Amino acid sequence: MASRTGIPGAAALRETGRLYALGLDVVRCLFKRPFQARELIQQFWFIASVSILPTALVSIPFGAVIALHVGSLTTQIGAQSFTGAASVLAIIQQASPIVTALLIAGAGGSAMCADLGSRTIREEIDAMEVLGVSPIQRLIVPRVLAAMGVAAFLNGMVSVVGVVGGYFFNVVMQDGTPGAYLASFSALAQLPDLWISEIKAIIFGFVAAVVASYRGLNPKGGPKGVGDAVNQSVVITFLLLFLLNLVLSTLYLQLVPPKGM
Repeated sequence: MASRTGIPGAAALRETGRLYALGLDVVRCLFKRPFQARELIQQFWFIASVSILPTALVSIPFGAVIALHVGSLTTQIGAQSFTGAASVLAIIQQASPIVTALLIAGAGGSAMCADLGSRTIREEIDAMEVLGVSPIQRLIVPRVLAAMGVAAFLNGMVSVVGVVGGYFFNVVMQDGTPGAYLASFSALAQLPDLWISEIKAIIFGFVAAVVASYRGLNPKGGPKGVGDAVNQSVVITFLLLFLLNLVLSTLYLQLVPPKGM
């Protein structure tokens, strides 16, 4: 889309710069006082309450599908003993942080964007700025921290539930051996696999909250614009999450040597 300057894509670049600037402002305000502890607790509880049940329900079939497909593939090539390592590592490194971030963006992020958007069109954000209160420090920083904290906790839950579900479906439905499933995982897995999963979840939670906050602070067209902003925030977050996942996974595989048998 051409902007008012006539340069194609200038408007998109301008929006990207503003989003990046908001992220930097959030990082800068993390260390400023007063810290909104009460708002942080409220937002943490709200995001967790709307995300825990959907995340748990999604993680069970997600882990089962990965285990069934990996088990079928390893059976075809005669490597059944590596089913546990392949499925568990896929769940922990890739599926768990992605599922967590998508549900936080879809459930918590959309509500966050709608709340900030309604405050913006009611001119509450402008009133705070007139009174000398920073809306970033007062409203956005607690929401970003809450999203990051919930993402870290939910990532652990998804990992456990997905691994248990994959173990059950592999052993019960594909006649896998419980000992081989656990032995291959312990032989090939290493502690950095868990660390990269948690790092991904925290970064994804930060991105989801910043994007939702940015779109909530910049709605266009009144109440209808708030609905459009919610939809845009979810779509933009999904695109950024998959791009970041590609970058982080590539860096991890290049920097951390795999564990041998």
